[in-house]
Amino acid sequence: MSRGIAPTWRKPAGALGIVLLILVWVVLVASFSAEIGALPVLIQLLVYIVLGIVWILPLKPLLRWMETGRWR
Repeated sequence: MSRGIAPTWRKPAGALGIVLLILVWVVLVASFSAEIGALPVLIQLLVYIVLGIVWILPLKPLLRWMETGRWR
């Protein structure tokens, strides 16, 4: 039986952080759905594409922290 590196609390905490980030982002975007819905369809499409990508940006430092324990 091989012994690896002991698991840390960072991975479960990071996974919970990711779920919370997604939940907050969904609520935030949904709160602006009336304003976004009033825009022309092509602008709505662009807004939702951008909003669908932007939430990923905070994940890189969070994933790095989960793996290394460092934010930078």
